[in-house]
Amino acid sequence: MTTHETRSPAGLILPEYGRDNQSHPALNTPEYRSSALRYPKQPLPYLPQYLTEITGPLLGQDRCAERDHDLTVQHDDEPLGERIIVSGRVLDSGGKPVPNTLVEIWQANSAGRYRHQGDRHPAPLDPNFSGTGRCMTDADGNYRFITIKPGAYPWRNHDNAWRPAHIHFSLFGQAFTQRLITQMYFPGDPLFYQDPIFNSVRDEQARERMISRFDLDTTVPEWALSYKFDIVLRGPAGSVFEDEEEEDDD
Repeated sequence: MTTHETRSPAGLILPEYGRDNQSHPALNTPEYRSSALRYPKQPLPYLPQYLTEITGPLLGQDRCAERDHDLTVQHDDEPLGERIIVSGRVLDSGGKPVPNTLVEIWQANSAGRYRHQGDRHPAPLDPNFSGTGRCMTDADGNYRFITIKPGAYPWRNHDNAWRPAHIHFSLFGQAFTQRLITQMYFPGDPLFYQDPIFNSVRDEQARERMISRFDLDTTVPEWALSYKFDIVLRGPAGSVFEDEEEEDDD
C-alpha cells in the first residue's frame, strides 16, 4: 500500500493511503443500483484538520458498558435464533496487533430484519435484540462478541435479490478521520454468487478475506458455535473497507 500527500486549502499537508482499486469496490458499481445515487461525482474537498480532528475521539474502556459486547443479554429475555461467538484480532499491515481500538458491530436479527425505521421487510422484530454491540481490543489486538446469527433478507436490488447473512464492523483509530467499515460474511453462503455488494470486490482473494471461518476450538460446548474473523487494516492482506460516503444499512 503506497502513500502520497495532499495539500489542503489551509496549507496543511495531509498523508493519504493510495486506493487499492483491485480489491476495493468501484465508487460507481452499476450492479449495486443505489450506488449511482451515492458515489461522489465531483472531486472531494479536503477539509483542514485541526487539533480536534487529529487527536479525537478519546476512545477507551469507559466507552463500553459491561454488556456491550454480548448482544444476547442486553434485554429482559434472550433473543431468538442461533447463538454464536465472533472473535478475532485487529492487525496492522505488518501483522502486529492493534490494541485499545474501538470495534463496533451492527446486524439484522435472526429473521433478517434490522431494528431501524427504514427496514420494512415483513419479518418479525425481536424485542430482545437491538443488533448493535461494541468492545475494545485488548493488548494483543483481540476482540470478542456474543450475538445471534443474522438471517438473509430481500433488498429489491434486482429480481429475487437477497443479501447473504452478514455483520457490519466499524473500527476507530486514534482520530475521527480514521474510521473504517467492513462486512463479515459466513462460510458456504449460497447467496454469494448473486450479491452485487460482495462481488463488487473484484479480487477473489480479497473477497475471501471478508468471509469468516468456523472455529471449533473456540466454541462453547452445548452453548454456542464460534467464528473467527481477523481484520487487517492495511497492506497486501488488508481487509476490504467501505468508503464512508457509501455507508448504509445494506
